[in-house]
Amino acid sequence: MKLSCPRNVLQSAFSIVSGVVPQRSPKEILRNVKLTLADGKATLIGTDEEVGVRYELPEVITESAGEVLLPTQRITAILREVQDDVIRIEVSEEALWIRTSQSEFRLSVEDPAQFPNVAAFEDQDYYVIGGKTLKQAIQRTIFATDTESTRYALGGLLLELDASHLTLAATDGRRLSVVKSSCTAQGAVQEEGGRPVIPAKAMSLIERSIHDEDQEVHLAVHPHHVLVRSGQSTIYSRLVEGRFPKYQDVIPASYLATIEFVAGPFLSAVRQAMIVTNDESRGVDFTFQDGLLTLTSLGQDVGSSRIQLPISYDGEAIKVTFDPRFVQEFLRVLDGAGPVSLNLIDGNSAAVFKADESYTYVVMPLSRDDR
Repeated sequence: MKLSCPRNVLQSAFSIVSGVVPQRSPKEILRNVKLTLADGKATLIGTDEEVGVRYELPEVITESAGEVLLPTQRITAILREVQDDVIRIEVSEEALWIRTSQSEFRLSVEDPAQFPNVAAFEDQDYYVIGGKTLKQAIQRTIFATDTESTRYALGGLLLELDASHLTLAATDGRRLSVVKSSCTAQGAVQEEGGRPVIPAKAMSLIERSIHDEDQEVHLAVHPHHVLVRSGQSTIYSRLVEGRFPKYQDVIPASYLATIEFVAGPFLSAVRQAMIVTNDESRGVDFTFQDGLLTLTSLGQDVGSSRIQLPISYDGEAIKVTFDPRFVQEFLRVLDGAGPVSLNLIDGNSAAVFKADESYTYVVMPLSRDDR
C-alpha cells in the first residue's frame, strides 16, 4: 500500500490520535496507531481500550487499500523533525517506509489484525452541541476532576442531558465546577438523556478535537459508552463506573455577602500570594474589609506576602482561607476583562464564584488542620 499526505495535515491528525495511546500497557500493540486505507480514504485509529479515536485524514493521495501499524513515538519524532511539505508512506510485507525528498526511514511492522477497532459514528439519534460552547464548557470544568481518586466517578465529568439543555459538572470533593448550556436533539433521543460520566481523558480529547468553533459536535449516548463526532474525529469512550455525587446539594441557596471583581486583576493578586506558599503551608487568607481584599500568606522557611486589591465591599469583615490553586484554576479560564462575583456566607462555609449565570464554581475553605 502507498499514500502521500501533507506533513502538517498528518502531524495535526497524529497528535490528536496519539493522545489516547498508552505510554505503558501490558498490550504492546496498543502503543501503535493504526492506519487504514479503503475506497481512497485514510483513517488513523488509536485506543487504550477505554478511550479510542478514529480520524479521517483529508488531502490524502492513494490508490491503495490495506492497513498498517505506525509506532507512535517514532512517527511522532519523524513528523516533528522532517521539514518537507509532503510525507510518503509505503508498506510491504517486510517493512514500513516513511519517505520525504531528503529523508528515508525503514521501520519494522506488526500484524494490524490484532489491533482493537474503534467504532465509526453511525447513530441516527444524538445530541447536537455547538463546538465553541462545548469547548468552553470542558475548559471550565475539567480541572476540577480528581483523576487519582479511588472514587471512580470523580475522575470524570457528569453530563446531564435533555432535548434542549446540557449541564457539565466536575468535582474532586473539595471544589465543584458546573456549566449549563444549550443543545438540540437529532432523531428520537430520549427526553431525559441520562447522566453519563465521561472520563477526563476522553473529555480532554474531545476539547482538543474542536478546531473550528463554528462546527457542530454530535454526541450519542449508549448504556456503557458514548460516541462523539467532532470534525474529522470520532471519539469512543467507556463510561465511568460509580455514582456521581448530588452536586446540587453543596451549592448554598443564599448568601450574606456578594463581592464583585474583574477576573484579570483578581487572578494577578492570587498568583502573587501564591509565590511564598508551599506544600506544608499552602493556605492563603482572603480578608474582605473596608473596600479592600487583603491576601496574606506565610510559607514556613520561605517567607510571607501581603497583597491588596481594591473592591466594592464595605460590610462586616470576612476572612476565608483558600487553597489558592483552586481559585487560580477557576480565574485563568475566564476572560481577564470579564466580571466575577464571589458569594460568601462566612469564613467556614462553601464559597460560590460565578462568572455568569451559566457558570458556577464552589470552593470549600481550608480548615485549620488543612493549612
